[in-house]
Amino acid sequence: MNLAEMLTFADIGQLSKIANHYQCSCNENSKNELIQSILHQVGRKEFIEEHVSKLSDEDYRFLNTLLFDHRQRYSLEELMASAQHTRFTEDAKEKENPRDIISRFRQRGWLFNGSSQNTKFLFEVPEDLKLRFREVLGQRLKAEVSIGDEPEAIREEHTLASEDLYLILYYISKNEIPLNQDGIMYRRNQVQLMETLHVNEPLVGKGGWRFGYGRSFKFYPDRLSLLYDYAYSQRLIEERDFQLRLTSLGELFVLEEKRESMIHLIRFWLKTYKAAIPNLLSLMYWIYQCTQEWVTVTSLSQSMDRLIKPYYYDTSASIFEERTLKMMLHLGLIRIGEDMERERYVQITAFGRTAVPMLQHGTEGLV
Repeated sequence: MNLAEMLTFADIGQLSKIANHYQCSCNENSKNELIQSILHQVGRKEFIEEHVSKLSDEDYRFLNTLLFDHRQRYSLEELMASAQHTRFTEDAKEKENPRDIISRFRQRGWLFNGSSQNTKFLFEVPEDLKLRFREVLGQRLKAEVSIGDEPEAIREEHTLASEDLYLILYYISKNEIPLNQDGIMYRRNQVQLMETLHVNEPLVGKGGWRFGYGRSFKFYPDRLSLLYDYAYSQRLIEERDFQLRLTSLGELFVLEEKRESMIHLIRFWLKTYKAAIPNLLSLMYWIYQCTQEWVTVTSLSQSMDRLIKPYYYDTSASIFEERTLKMMLHLGLIRIGEDMERERYVQITAFGRTAVPMLQHGTEGLV
């Protein structure tokens, strides 16, 4: 529902709170006057810009979460969990209860209880406000990035992730691959496998921490672990009796020389990394919005910084660079370039221009 409909279903108590918040001049005993006054205030062209500019970092992140959540309604517990994720420091957690954020959003008329008997304890965001907020947030982020000319050196990986998934399966089909006690390929096999792929990565060294980004992330390089985990999740490979083998599905995949859909790999990346980066979908969308032209990686990173929560030893900068931007390059969504002064630039690809909006709406069928 849009804002006007939600105001109609709201009780006069909430309408009065919203009207008082926006300092509306009207008869507080008249529901119709309250609704008209609120709609007049919220309908102003500058309304969203004014209020977004005044948001705290926590409110900004909470709003961003709501804008990219595909659910139409939320329970109080779900909203509180989302609000809790906006707290990036212990000080913030101590300073304010998540209920306070929810109360503020209700007072602003950005969150409403459901209108029916079944939904009265659930919450909704007006659809028209969602669209306006996304437009304004996008404009603000785009204003913060630095545009440049096309760089001299450009890297783009197109559909190489799909090609290399096939090559991984082909390598397994042609070799006996023993696994160690942890169920991991020995380094000599990893080196041999890496030499057959289009994109080479250094193997994972000993020591240090690696967790949170997939089943095999601890043991294999970032891109390889994603492709390996995808093959395992699709039951194309199996780890049995300390051997890595193709399943019957994997054998058929190789026999038919099949190439997996890039959109399936992207969906798997979003799902796999979501636990560590809950707002990854929105980060992907904002990168798409900001990189229609070549922009500097430095300015793009700075514009996204307050949306990215550190994950254990991963800083917001490393999450942006390694977990988001680099993986979007591997998945064909962006290309990265470098100029003569070694300044790095990023731009959305033609595939990314089509894929990202469709991913936002859950559209299937991309190649």
